[in-house]
Amino acid sequence: MSKAARILAPLAALALAATAACSPASDDADDNGGDNGGLVLPTGSTGGTYYPLGNAIASVWNEHLDVTVNPQSSDASAENLRLLDSGRAQIIMSVNGTAVQAYEGTGAFAGDDGLENDFVAVGNIYAEVLQVVATANSGIEDITDLDGKRVAIGPPGSATAIMADNILDSYDIDVTTFEDGFGDAADKLRDGQIDASFALLALPATSIDEVAQNTDINLVNFTDEGIDELIANDPSLTTMEIPGGTYDGIDDDVLTVTNWATFYVAPGMDDELVYDLTRVLYDHADEVQHGVAAEIQLETALDGLGGIPLHPGAQRYYEEQGVEIPA
Repeated sequence: MSKAARILAPLAALALAATAACSPASDDADDNGGDNGGLVLPTGSTGGTYYPLGNAIASVWNEHLDVTVNPQSSDASAENLRLLDSGRAQIIMSVNGTAVQAYEGTGAFAGDDGLENDFVAVGNIYAEVLQVVATANSGIEDITDLDGKRVAIGPPGSATAIMADNILDSYDIDVTTFEDGFGDAADKLRDGQIDASFALLALPATSIDEVAQNTDINLVNFTDEGIDELIANDPSLTTMEIPGGTYDGIDDDVLTVTNWATFYVAPGMDDELVYDLTRVLYDHADEVQHGVAAEIQLETALDGLGGIPLHPGAQRYYEEQGVEIPA
């Protein structure tokens, strides 16, 4: 946990309450479907990538399979894993690094009774790129410049918040934190209420594009100092460069870190159902109406699983396609 003292603004509290009210709540759901016979798919906040992407993928599944997948908004990765564990969701999206912590009972999931080893992987969707956005007039250019600033780190328990805490710890940075998803944080950046925001999003992110069109921004660069410790603490992370020109006004390459967005299910879900979900996901990826659909590829489907096993139904599909299964 970072040293930062968390400040939950009233608007964020209302947003979280609304999200909780919309979250899957059926205690009668089993591994193969919710109480209406469909599959509940919690995604993420409406301002992020998961929510529109989950809806787009669910539309393809619903078109090609005799099953109803019901996407819902949520606080994303950590909440989604707990919803899956409780039986209130049947298939979830999560950042692989967060899932590895949950599977091993470490990090934010230390002491979470019963969550370890309680889910299995289906396959990757797209690369999750950490993008730290700062207003140009804040003077924040490198990650260490965040010290003493007002920073949105993501909703409590989200993959963004977990990663932000790890980063703040690794670089020994103290900030005044706001627990906003990037949708709300973008408004606060424009209004000058915060100086920077963490965002774990696809590249390029439409929500960051929109901020860049109305506000002069910097993408915060990671320095070599601290990054080795960061990756040592979370081996699911890898470094990458965001090319200059990705967003308006950002001309130079920016060093950052990335994970994968991955689908997970309960081990007891029907093998044939998971086989079909996996098959349609990759065979019909070109029908997914979202900007990251091009990243749904067999070549990267099993990258970074971090020791989490595959569901047998998914594994059968990959073996038929000649995909090497990680040891």
